[in-house]
Amino acid sequence: MRMLASSVLVMESFVMGFALLLAMKDHTSNVIIIGAVISLLCLLTPGLLKKKIGWILGWVLQIALLAYGFAVTSMFLVGAIFLGLWIAAILVGKKGEAARAALLAAGPPNA
Repeated sequence: MRMLASSVLVMESFVMGFALLLAMKDHTSNVIIIGAVISLLCLLTPGLLKKKIGWILGWVLQIALLAYGFAVTSMFLVGAIFLGLWIAAILVGKKGEAARAALLAAGPPNA
């Protein structure tokens, strides 16, 4: 679950970097600084996913990515896509961890 969620967050960091390039033309420095902070947090949060605070920060970043759509309109769509990927990473990750736990509980296969 952490691996999938980490991948989503790192990709969001790259996308936010590109969104910053779009925001540089028309917006004030405050909007650019906020975008840079979101991008940096997306890059640093995967290291915190071992703890509950990392997951909470991940959800906050998903909302922040959507909210950045007020600065760069296309981020509404991109943020919605990444929110879907974030949810899918959590759901698929939980299923994968459950399957792995079941395999480990069954023990080694008899040959």
